[in-house]
Amino acid sequence: MLRVLAVDDEKPLLEELLYLLSSDPRVLSAEGASDATEALRRITRALESGPEGPDGIDVVFLDIHMAGLTGLDIARLLAGFARPPLIVFVTAHEGFAVQAFDLKAVDYVLKPVRPERLGEAVRRACAQLGRAAAQPPEPAEPAGTAGRAGLPAPPGPSVPPQRRPAPELTVADRTADQIAVELGGVTRFVAIADIAYVEAQGDYARLHTDEGSHLVRIPLSTLEERWAARGFVRIHRRHLVALGRIDELRMDAGTTSVRVGSAELQVSRRHARQLRDLLMRQATG
Repeated sequence: MLRVLAVDDEKPLLEELLYLLSSDPRVLSAEGASDATEALRRITRALESGPEGPDGIDVVFLDIHMAGLTGLDIARLLAGFARPPLIVFVTAHEGFAVQAFDLKAVDYVLKPVRPERLGEAVRRACAQLGRAAAQPPEPAEPAGTAGRAGLPAPPGPSVPPQRRPAPELTVADRTADQIAVELGGVTRFVAIADIAYVEAQGDYARLHTDEGSHLVRIPLSTLEERWAARGFVRIHRRHLVALGRIDELRMDAGTTSVRVGSAELQVSRRHARQLRDLLMRQATG
């Protein structure tokens, strides 16, 4: 069971977050703080108490944009302690994900917060802490079932409940030709054929199209494997490119780069030969 602190300087949003957290059976207690100063006081008390102490906090659910210190500032302060509480960022802004995961955040939840998405953040926190209650408990059997009304089920193997598609659980392929992306609780479907290249950003990947970019929580290595048959090739540890969207291949003084639309991307030495071969094969049919 988790002891959590939610921090947000917008009272209605804080109250909603506390309500959702308190409704999760894996959460033992949920406290709120309406600004960074109040949050730091409570976290200081928790650190003095220790993780197992009566005032301990397991997870802090942090807004990013707040008056005074931001959520990122608080996370940086906590990173200096030996056993700080885990951090989950809860924000309306997708642009801080890389910084958040550099600070070892457990999760990055976009507002408006959906209960199932927040539940996944709780699951991840439980898993990282090694708590048994990584999934909500199953509803109790109806009275009279198998003559065990009101009694806990006997120990033994259990069948896990049906779960939403993973990973990273906020993103899944809608069809073979599309990928779902989330922004502020709204799901959009992007055609894979519209994606020119993909950029690694921590635990996330940013999909670049002619119209803009989209952040998804899928590792670049997963997309590399999934989209290889669609002509996507790895050119660098940070970049995956649609072969058909490469406009130019440039080689200069031992370095190789490609132009994809207006973007110029470096090609690592280990991928340069394979890329040249693939482009030559494509050009010769």
